[in-house]
Amino acid sequence: MQQAGPVLPRSAMGQAIGYVLNQCDALCVYSTDRELSIDNNVSENALRRVAIGRKNWLFCGSDGGGRTATVLFSMMATCERHKVDPLAWLRDVLTRLAAHPMSRLDELLPERWALAATATRP
Repeated sequence: MQQAGPVLPRSAMGQAIGYVLNQCDALCVYSTDRELSIDNNVSENALRRVAIGRKNWLFCGSDGGGRTATVLFSMMATCERHKVDPLAWLRDVLTRLAAHPMSRLDELLPERWALAATATRP
């Protein structure tokens, strides 16, 4: 293999090398935590439906309508990610929410909800 000469620090290659050296620990975190992935394909795929429908949802009626749509899209994408039926999850959570202790709201997140649902099945 042929070795190239030195790289100037302000060149594009020099800046790329500097970035990698400065961010090395952060860039390698995925190799020590098995919950993390080397890429963000899951996030990109979750955002795809929003990007495709962007023109359809350009006018949500109001800023509040846009915020509501954002929350609902996020909730549906989370359900999809954890293989939870969004309608079943939403129906169950909305019926239990008023009586559920605020300190245990994390139990109603789709992932935890799915685990509790499978634990109660025979």
